[in-house]
Amino acid sequence: MLPWKPLRRTSWKRIARALSVLALTAAATLAPGAAAQADTAPSRGWNDFTCKPSAAHPRPVVLVHGTFGNSVDNWLGLAPYLVDRGYCVFSLDYGQLPNVPFFHGLGPVDKSAGQLAAYVDRVLAATGAAEADLVGHSQGGMMPRHYLKFLGGAAKVNALVGIAPDNHGTTLNGLTQLLPYFPGAEDLLTTATPGLADQIAGSAFLTKLNEGGDTVPGVRYTVIATKYDEVVTPYQSGWLSGPNVSNVLLQDRCALDFSEHVAVGTVDRIVFHEVANALDPAHATPTTCASVFD
Repeated sequence: MLPWKPLRRTSWKRIARALSVLALTAAATLAPGAAAQADTAPSRGWNDFTCKPSAAHPRPVVLVHGTFGNSVDNWLGLAPYLVDRGYCVFSLDYGQLPNVPFFHGLGPVDKSAGQLAAYVDRVLAATGAAEADLVGHSQGGMMPRHYLKFLGGAAKVNALVGIAPDNHGTTLNGLTQLLPYFPGAEDLLTTATPGLADQIAGSAFLTKLNEGGDTVPGVRYTVIATKYDEVVTPYQSGWLSGPNVSNVLLQDRCALDFSEHVAVGTVDRIVFHEVANALDPAHATPTTCASVFD
């Protein structure tokens, strides 16, 4: 047995946060009531299946939410931003668990990628476009890579933009290393919320996803990360290697931007500007701290 040592206050905070995540997982799994679809909520101009892409923006944009997110709440900032700039914008719900409303992205990631594949087909059929662009936050920036690599998505996708994606997994600042010390916690994650277990660094899912290289031919990849990310840790685990890859650290664009994991995908207009650049690199303009006013 290891000798006992007093834990610092920060250590207790980390343990408390880990237990909070596990408690939320259990509560979500056991929550009563029928599942609700977030896409029944107002969408402020996106998810319009009558939208036809313009010559300036010939590809529809599909937004892919993160873990515990949904097709509306994750995109109340970015979706209208892109719609206002002339894009046809769509978003889906994926990774739903039975009897768990609103909080999605918890099912097995490979199954979620299958849901994305079906949704992209629906968007392409409605818009008449040959390809789509994907923009995802957190798991939503990583999960599409399974679609691209294993489900034929590379033929239907021009670009993937990941905002704080966990492409090589996360340790949650080392919190995942605590799981063996809480009997049953790892089993709970795997059986009740496999989408969480799949995102732990070293998981079988991520090992398979990253074997043989991070990228596939024919797709442009952009990763936008923040050094203040407290969920994807270390933040560099989001970086991709390979041709047609651009890895962007937000603080290299604006050193005064202290946005963390949630903010970069939901409210940060400097990130939104960088996303717009990635979607239309031929007309990109410099991203700076002033981009918050764009």
